[in-house]
Amino acid sequence: MAIDDIYTQGIAGGWRVTDASTFKQDQVLEADVVIVGSGAGGGTTAEILSAAGLKVLILEEGPLKTSASFKDMNDARAYGELYQEGAARASADGAVAVLQGRSVGGSTTINWTSSFRTPPPTLKYWADTFALKDSDEQAMAPWFAQMEQRLGVAPWGVQPNANNGALKRGAEALGWAAQVIPRNVRGCWNLGYCGLGCPTNAKQSMLVTTIPGALKNGAQLVHHVSVRTLQFAGGKVTGMSAEALAADCVRPSGVKLKIKARHYVLAGGAINTPALLLRSNATDPYGRIGKRTCIHPVNVSMAQMPDKVEGYYGAPQSVYSDEFQWKHGATGPVGYKLEVAPMQPMLTGTIVGRYGIELQAAMAGLPYMQSMLALLRDGFDEQSPGGEIRIDDAGAPQLHYEFSDYLWDGFRRAYLSMAELQFAAGARQVTPIHVDSKPYASWTEARQAIAGLACRKQRVPVFTAHLMGGCAMGEDEKLTVVDSAGRFRHADNLLIIDGSIFPTSIGANPQLSIYGFACRNATRLAKQLRA
Repeated sequence: MAIDDIYTQGIAGGWRVTDASTFKQDQVLEADVVIVGSGAGGGTTAEILSAAGLKVLILEEGPLKTSASFKDMNDARAYGELYQEGAARASADGAVAVLQGRSVGGSTTINWTSSFRTPPPTLKYWADTFALKDSDEQAMAPWFAQMEQRLGVAPWGVQPNANNGALKRGAEALGWAAQVIPRNVRGCWNLGYCGLGCPTNAKQSMLVTTIPGALKNGAQLVHHVSVRTLQFAGGKVTGMSAEALAADCVRPSGVKLKIKARHYVLAGGAINTPALLLRSNATDPYGRIGKRTCIHPVNVSMAQMPDKVEGYYGAPQSVYSDEFQWKHGATGPVGYKLEVAPMQPMLTGTIVGRYGIELQAAMAGLPYMQSMLALLRDGFDEQSPGGEIRIDDAGAPQLHYEFSDYLWDGFRRAYLSMAELQFAAGARQVTPIHVDSKPYASWTEARQAIAGLACRKQRVPVFTAHLMGGCAMGEDEKLTVVDSAGRFRHADNLLIIDGSIFPTSIGANPQLSIYGFACRNATRLAKQLRA
């Protein structure tokens, strides 16, 4: 069955899509609203504002890649084209690997489709700690429902693949909670290669939903654009400076862009948005820009199963367990969510973290390999305040993230939970992913070994695909950067609509949280600008 490339058809029909790498001379671009970033926040905002009759300009740093680009389902191509820094983005000291999207659609183009509403304990904590208003479970429910309908979000109705099935089986054997994950898909072919770009347009990412919706409404999309600074004067943003990138989407082409708009929306994500404000010397009386950057730090456990798992096929994530997420409420010892990771060869080889003969031996067992990961919930305790975004001398963002004993305790407990669950699911052996670990043949052996593993940087491989915070929202000006509607306090015409506004981590995969808050705040902005 042939899949139409909706952008080829759309551009032929008049969509205003421009590759800035083709610009030969400096440009001035104007709009009612300019949106920096085309991911969950930017895409949602673009569709809503353009539907309100506003002239919308979307600027995207990454390239435009579509279903026609994804048909080979090739790891090496996808990571190089669709991820920040070719999937090599990491914290400043290299202790945290960061998987983040960088193309039209942002991380929604390459995420694994898990779609959870913001947990009520998280919303309550934000209200109690940061004075966030009008954002409790009841207030947000209609906005989440609107985006769930728009993006086809529903519990996955297909039998889980063996990778997710092991999580379900092990949890049931132990009497632990396990539920089906809602996914943002329509007509999914169950291929399993969501992280490499969906070749069938089934994943309802911004690439195939709201960005085309905005383009149909007359919005303009310009990709291969790196926004460098905002200009501030008189309590407003008065302009924006950007540069076109060359065809490789890395080097500046030498062409400069000046952007003028009535209103500006930053939606570049929780690393790039704070970095842009820092480069722009934005007003920050309490030094909060870039602070409280939360990442859901992830550790991983691998198991060898007696039967084939083939975790590279089928929906990447369809089962989860919150058995340990809210056991102590929002505070207390750090909570964590248990999920699985898909097992495509390049990603698996990176996670395994060995080399030479050891890596060869591990990958030889790939068809029988089962993965487990734990998303630690950072930002809810003074001992896990998140990290910090800074900029280097060239203005490039750096994530600085430290781990306290509080978090190391969470990693150790997560290793134990994952190993226990994997053995309960029938694993022949389990390997906690740690520099000093080895395969363990029983739960008793694994439990004893995990108790002795050194928990410190560069020994525990830590991953993240969830970036939150750095421009926290709320009404407490001493703790937050934007108000409860996402308005930057020191410029009347600047909103931030992305994951950077979350005061802590979510405690669940964050895309639907971004969609819900984006839908609400963009709808309010549309009414304001039309008044």
